[in-house]
Amino acid sequence: MGKLSTHVLDVTQGKPGAGVQVELYAVEATQRTLLCSTVTNADGRCDAPLLQGEAMRAGQYELVFGAGDYFAAQGVTLPQPRFVDRVIIAFGIADPAQNYHVPLVVSPWSYSTYRGS
Repeated sequence: MGKLSTHVLDVTQGKPGAGVQVELYAVEATQRTLLCSTVTNADGRCDAPLLQGEAMRAGQYELVFGAGDYFAAQGVTLPQPRFVDRVIIAFGIADPAQNYHVPLVVSPWSYSTYRGS
């Protein structure tokens, strides 16, 4: 079986995004179910896969990152309301036997992601 993982890179400071709140939701039709909630470690990664084993299923998911709170805790001056606050990445898992790595590259003004392994 595969696994789902993530990490956060803070491009404004050129370092891992440590202490970012991460939530994972399963999405079915109009219903979202919280599967897990964690905080990134000093390397900007989660200590364990977000999904693995029997929990790794094909379907639609959302990762929600507390980027605005992270930048505020770093002492970054942010406008109110924040331009980038909660970053929501909606994605699908087609083959649960594969590894899915969904990183967040973020600043207070932009973000991007990609599918890694």
